[in-house]
Amino acid sequence: MKSRTIALLGAACFVSGAFVAKVADDKLSVGVLQDAQKLIGLNFTDAQLDSTITELEELRENYEVLRKQNLPNSVAPALVFNPIPVGYTFETQKSAFEAERAQNVKLPRKREELAFYTIPQLAELVRTQQITSEELTKFYLDRLKKYGPTLECVTSLTEELALQQARQADKEIKAGKYKGMLHGIPFGVKDLLSTRKYKTTWGATPYKDQVIDEDATVVQRLQDAGGVLVAKLTLGALAMGDVWYGGKTRSPWDINKGSSGSSAGSAAAVSAGLLPYAIGTETLGSIVSPSTATGTTGLRPTFGRVSRHGAMALSWSMDKIGPIARSAEDCAIVFNAIYGPDGKDQSVYDAPFNYNQSINPKKLRVGYLKDDFAKEYGFKENDQATLEALRKAGVELVPISLPDLPARELTLTISVEGAAAFDELTRSGRDSMLVAQHKNAWPNIFRTGRFVPAVEYLQAQRVRTLLVQQMQEILKDVDVYISPSFASNNLVVTNLTGHPCVVVPNGFQKNGMPTTITFMGKLFGEAELLSFAKFYQSITPHDEQHPSMNFGKKKKS
Repeated sequence: MKSRTIALLGAACFVSGAFVAKVADDKLSVGVLQDAQKLIGLNFTDAQLDSTITELEELRENYEVLRKQNLPNSVAPALVFNPIPVGYTFETQKSAFEAERAQNVKLPRKREELAFYTIPQLAELVRTQQITSEELTKFYLDRLKKYGPTLECVTSLTEELALQQARQADKEIKAGKYKGMLHGIPFGVKDLLSTRKYKTTWGATPYKDQVIDEDATVVQRLQDAGGVLVAKLTLGALAMGDVWYGGKTRSPWDINKGSSGSSAGSAAAVSAGLLPYAIGTETLGSIVSPSTATGTTGLRPTFGRVSRHGAMALSWSMDKIGPIARSAEDCAIVFNAIYGPDGKDQSVYDAPFNYNQSINPKKLRVGYLKDDFAKEYGFKENDQATLEALRKAGVELVPISLPDLPARELTLTISVEGAAAFDELTRSGRDSMLVAQHKNAWPNIFRTGRFVPAVEYLQAQRVRTLLVQQMQEILKDVDVYISPSFASNNLVVTNLTGHPCVVVPNGFQKNGMPTTITFMGKLFGEAELLSFAKFYQSITPHDEQHPSMNFGKKKKS
C-alpha cells in the first residue's frame, strides 16, 4: 500500500506538470494515471491514458534536465502579464510634477514632534537649513533604536551608509544643488528589496544571512533623489503576514496586536514616527492591510508602474511596489521618484504621472461600491462618515458594482507562481526552516501549487483577461471609486487586474485600533487618485492622528 501511495503522489504531480520528489525507477501505468487524474477532475479512458505514458515519461526526464538549470528568484518567466484592456490607451503627454510646498515651517521646540512631520514639512526644514540631513538622520536612527525592538520592525539598520548619505546631502544643499523634496530625507525599505553590502533577508530563516550586493531600482532611484536609507524593515516571511524569523511585528497603536502583513515593518515604522516614509510591496493586500492596522496612508500603484528589479519575486504577474507614508501627498512625492521603466523589469510601462494643481478633485467622477457599504460590519459608521464628508464637500457619488466573475478562484495564480519562485526551497526541504508551518503557510501552499496543472493555470489567466476587460467597461464613466477596506472581493479583483489604490485612515474602532477606507483609480490613474485622496485628507483630520508611543508591556504571542 505504501509503494502504491508513493506512485500515486509521483504520478499526480507528474500529470500536473511537476512532482515534489523524484520517485526512483517508478514506471507509470494506467492504474497510476487513473488515480492521478481524479486529483484534477478528468476522466480519460484506459486506452487514452495508456497512449500518454511514453510522452509522460519523456516529460519527466525533461523536468529533471530543466531542474539542473540555475534559476535564482530574480529570473522572471518569459510570459509577462498585460493589464491593459483591448482598446485602452493611456496618456502620453507628460507635464511637470507639482506638490504643495509647506509654508512657514519652523523647527519645533520639542524635537520629538519632528517624528510626525510630513515630507514637505521636513523638506522645508532641510532646504532652509534649519536642520541638517545628518541631524535628521540621527534623530530617526535614535527612534529606530529606541522603539524598533519593541515593535520588532527592523531587520537591519544601515547606519554607516545613512550617515554617509546624509553628510553628502548636506554638502550638496549647502552648495545650492538642491534636488527636491526627498533630498536629505531618511527612508526605509521592506527587506525584500536588495541593497549593497547589507543583508536582504526576505523575512525568512533560510535567507536571514543572504546578501544580494546590488541596489534594487527603487532603492537606487530614491538615493538618486537625495534620499537617505536608514533601515531595512521587516516583512512576514516570504511576504505573508507579520511573523518573521525574528518575531512578530507590532502595531504602535497596540503592541499586543500585529501590524498585519506583509509590509509589516514599513507600516509600523512610519506609523510610530520612526521614519517619514517607507517602501512596501503588495501582491494581495500587503500594503492595504498593514496600512489599516497602523493608520498610515499607503499607495499600491498600477501593475507595471514601478520596476521590481532587485525585489524578491512571489508572483511575477501580481507583485507591485509602492510607498507607505503620512499622507496622500507624501505618497505622490515618493511615487514621482520611483515610477517608470528602468530597462530591467520588462513589465514596466512608460506612462506619465501628471500630478499637479491642475487636477480639480471635485470635478472627478466618483463611484462607490454601494452593496459593500450596505453590509453590516464593525466600523461601518466610520465609512459612512467618509461618504457623508465627501458628499458635503460637493462630491457626487455614483453606485457601481464589480464584475460577476470568479475572482477568488484566480488566486491560484499566487500558489503556482510562488511555487515556481521558491521551487528550490521546496525540493531541498529547507521550507521546514520557515517559522510558520501550519496548513495555510507557505510550505503547504508551495507544495499544493505543484499539483495545479499548467492547463488550469493558463485557463485561469484567460478568465483574468475577461476580468480586465469587464473592469474597463465598469470604470469607463468614473475616475475614482470608493470601497470599504474590508471588502475582500475588491482587494482580490483589483490586485488581479492591476488597478491602483490609496488606503487612508478614517477613524478608529472601539478597541482603539485605526480603520481605513480605500480609494481606487483607473489604470495609470495615480495622479487623479492621489489628488482625490489628498482632497479627502484636507477636509478630515484622520491622517494627523498618531499613536501615543507610551507602550505598555507586550504579551507573549
